[in-house]
Amino acid sequence: MDARTIGAVLRARDHVDREPFGEESVRLGDIVLRNRLVTSSSLLGYGVSNSRLVPYGMSPVSLFVPLAEFGAVTTRTLTVEPREGHFTTRDEYALSELPDLLKRYGKVLRGTDAGWMNAFGWCNVGIDAYLRDYYPRTRDQRVIISLGGFSAEEFVTLVDRVNAAVPAGDIAAVEFNVSCHNVNFDFSTILQDVLDEAVPRSNHPVILKLSPDYDYLRNAEQAVKAGVSALTAINTVKALRLDPRTGEPWLSNRYGGLSGRAIKPIGLRVVSELREAGVTLPIIATGGIRTVDDCREYFWAGADAVSLGSATWLASYPGYALAPLRALHVRRVLKAVRRYGALPPRSAPSP
Repeated sequence: MDARTIGAVLRARDHVDREPFGEESVRLGDIVLRNRLVTSSSLLGYGVSNSRLVPYGMSPVSLFVPLAEFGAVTTRTLTVEPREGHFTTRDEYALSELPDLLKRYGKVLRGTDAGWMNAFGWCNVGIDAYLRDYYPRTRDQRVIISLGGFSAEEFVTLVDRVNAAVPAGDIAAVEFNVSCHNVNFDFSTILQDVLDEAVPRSNHPVILKLSPDYDYLRNAEQAVKAGVSALTAINTVKALRLDPRTGEPWLSNRYGGLSGRAIKPIGLRVVSELREAGVTLPIIATGGIRTVDDCREYFWAGADAVSLGSATWLASYPGYALAPLRALHVRRVLKAVRRYGALPPRSAPSP
């Protein structure tokens, strides 16, 4: 049932073409993916783990899933310089340090009603360290490099660094994260400059990540005019939880980004409204996707690809002993989407 129903939905999409990157690959405008199922930014760190015992930055579920078989793996958001954010730039921990690591996580990641709140604040090793130490170890994957900055100049620098290190075509795209709530910055003040200055310089397709808390319809219109290749919808939703006994915020940043099952209806609404507004750019949908049925809903709403985020990769947190079982579920979803990943365009849905 899953394979047939998702196949019917994908046959109904009419602006995705075949691309001979592999027998199951698809082209979304300028972007070539291995299939229509990708992974969301941050949940898998830089796409590789230094330690299987304490895989900081990667959900342990991912250790039992073939990342190279996804349409693309999106990196943690990378900045020009290393950034502690509200967490740490470290990515290697001894088992003896695990209690301290979990304590740190408790201040930046909390499960809430049908979802997750995080306030990592773009903690990352910096673009140079990523390109030197991590990217070469993920060459078997199709990669989307997530970039973040606080000015057009920073985005230009990031694009130039990627251009210099990565030949055109070797990655799927770069994603501009100009909508994160965990860094306490109003990105609407720089978005147009970022699009005007950084997009034309990129040797790689550019994806713009949209937030439901900004004017996403206007932002999508700006993206079209600037030559952006695709949209990611949506980023996390700005949220707050307080301790009912003390009034203290759950997260060290007070506000955090809400993700997971709780925001799926919002993600579906944004994708649908983008299509209703006449936006024709390819859309990579993310927000509460965990099952084949979730994928179906997003495809019906107008998405061209779907992305697995916290609803999948944090599903067994903190009881990661269940990670191998969760991985079996992820594999089933991947198999269903891959089976219908490169269908002829303009086909009618099955009855």
